[in-house]
Amino acid sequence: MLVLVALSAILAPFLFLVLLRMPAKKGMFYSAGIVILLAYFVWGVGVDIIAASVLEGFHKTLTILFILFGAIVLLNTLRKTGAVNRINQGFRGISTDMRVQIVIVAFLFGALIEGAAGFGTPAAVTGPLMVALGFTPMAAASIALIADSSPVSYGAVGTPIQVGLSNLPEAGIPFYQEIGARIAFFDLFAGTFIPFIIVVVLTVFFGKKKGWKSAWEMLPWTLLIGITYTSSAYLYAVLFGHEFVAILASLTGLVVATVTAKRGFLLPKSSWQDALQEDFTIEEEGTNMGLLRAWSPYLVIVGLLLVTRIVPSVKAFTLEWVDLTWTNILGVEGVTSKWQVLYSPGTVLVFAAILAVVIQRKSFRNFTVAAKESILSMKDAALALVATLALVQVFTNSGMNGNELISMPQYIAQNLAGGFGTMWVLAAPFLGELGAFITGSATVSTLTFSPVQYSIAEETALSKETILSLQVIGAAAGNMICVHNVVAAGTVVGLSGKEGDIIRKTILPALLYGLLVGVAALCITMLV
Repeated sequence: MLVLVALSAILAPFLFLVLLRMPAKKGMFYSAGIVILLAYFVWGVGVDIIAASVLEGFHKTLTILFILFGAIVLLNTLRKTGAVNRINQGFRGISTDMRVQIVIVAFLFGALIEGAAGFGTPAAVTGPLMVALGFTPMAAASIALIADSSPVSYGAVGTPIQVGLSNLPEAGIPFYQEIGARIAFFDLFAGTFIPFIIVVVLTVFFGKKKGWKSAWEMLPWTLLIGITYTSSAYLYAVLFGHEFVAILASLTGLVVATVTAKRGFLLPKSSWQDALQEDFTIEEEGTNMGLLRAWSPYLVIVGLLLVTRIVPSVKAFTLEWVDLTWTNILGVEGVTSKWQVLYSPGTVLVFAAILAVVIQRKSFRNFTVAAKESILSMKDAALALVATLALVQVFTNSGMNGNELISMPQYIAQNLAGGFGTMWVLAAPFLGELGAFITGSATVSTLTFSPVQYSIAEETALSKETILSLQVIGAAAGNMICVHNVVAAGTVVGLSGKEGDIIRKTILPALLYGLLVGVAALCITMLV
């Protein structure tokens, strides 16, 4: 009985969004209602804890909406200045093949943004770029989410590792670096295939012929890019630690992908464009805007994100000034929602949009009109996110109850772990995915479940480093299906209400990712 109650936070969204195909603003409202009622009547969570958790969810919604606003207003501004057309001409100058474009834009450029910012920012940036290139909104949102997986283990300058594992007895830089290197090693057997997987999704689900042939002929090149990314990630993790892996590996991959794509190395001779939107016309007319000027807002984004996270004095300033953090909500200790506004990727995105009209010498009206359009487009996302994060926070805070029960996430984990024994290496990634699906964050998933994973490793005499690495990788894979990321990715491409359809496209790649890394870990464990 208690297991089903704890699982309600997973089963209800799956029922309403995926099976019944409800829009998230409706399906997540029903799901949140069910979880809140069960938390009160069965788990014994008090009204004060529930109320504080709902308010915490509302506050966190504001932080996410701010990032979404930044991503949408940046794209809308760049559309009005003409920069998007110039950027797209640049991509087509590398390759007109849409299969190549998704690897460069969604996987590699998305990995660069992930390494600098995290927090769901990559899909919010790369999705609209792909729509502007001619991809359908559904293809853009689905592929952006699937591509933003392997880099998530190191997202936001190592946050999923450094913060996610911070509550363990061995926490510290040497421990984080060991885990970072092991993640990169295991990811050689899973992340390497992400470029090919997104090409398969594009051709099978969104191509006019909907067949595998157009994907198979891309296998050699996508494996080259995948191996370049994961092997260089392993090298950087061993040499430099866990913080800059995604940034350095994505830059390495971008160089290799650009050079090989321009030369047609390992690529089919014909250019594949079977997934173009109907009536989409490619803008071929020339523009006076230089490619560097068109790209300058994105360069500003990467630069500012890195500076605000690496330079101690700048980081301290952005964390301390304009701090809208809500601490101990309604007097409930530990129920806190952080929002350091200047540190938020949303601030960087909005600043880049404002700076774009200056650098590109356009009227400031381009930004103001884009801002109004962006705000109006976010209504459904706001409703969906409020319900989603209310559910998440009640679920997460359920350990504060009058029935002396552990929290719902820990209850699920302990019951799952019971019958696996030494075969837990196969299940460990999926616990990470489960955590990310519910909480919407690879970092929070690891923060929540790493103590459970640590205990299971001790009880089964499995390597703690291996099990914790699988937790982080699984949490990264869960990024493909977590509800609030799906809401965000759908919103920025104009697909509010289609969240269930997006999850149906991303759930198999997410499960495949977990399976690949789990099988690899099992084989290595048996051989060592």
